[in-house]
Amino acid sequence: MHDFIFAFIGGTLLGASTIGYLYINGRIAGISGIIAYVMTAKEISKSPALYFLLGLLLVPFVYQMLATPQIVLNSSPIAMLVAGLLVGIGTRMGSGCTSGHGICGISRLSVRSIVATATFMLMGFVTVFVMRHVIGG
Repeated sequence: MHDFIFAFIGGTLLGASTIGYLYINGRIAGISGIIAYVMTAKEISKSPALYFLLGLLLVPFVYQMLATPQIVLNSSPIAMLVAGLLVGIGTRMGSGCTSGHGICGISRLSVRSIVATATFMLMGFVTVFVMRHVIGG
């Protein structure tokens, strides 16, 4: 029950922040777009996008004070770096990230976002299958 409550609260906050960001700032809360906006902002301290990103970075520390998450990373730092670079390349190729397409785009019934999210999911399934059953033996 404990995990259900945290998942429900997290999903509710994510949905509320996405909707709030769209209606208050008129921009989609896709993280790659927000990062690009912050990097090109003329007055970064006045950018609402900066504060949105700061919230994303600070909330895990607040959560850690409330609960002790059990996070185990089994990949090497090199594998994680390569994975991060591939995600960045895919984000540019897909004209947005999973948060932009999956959360914001699908909720607006964007066909482009539905196709992009289905592609993300399919490639994730294929990657897990290959890693566990073809390469991992």
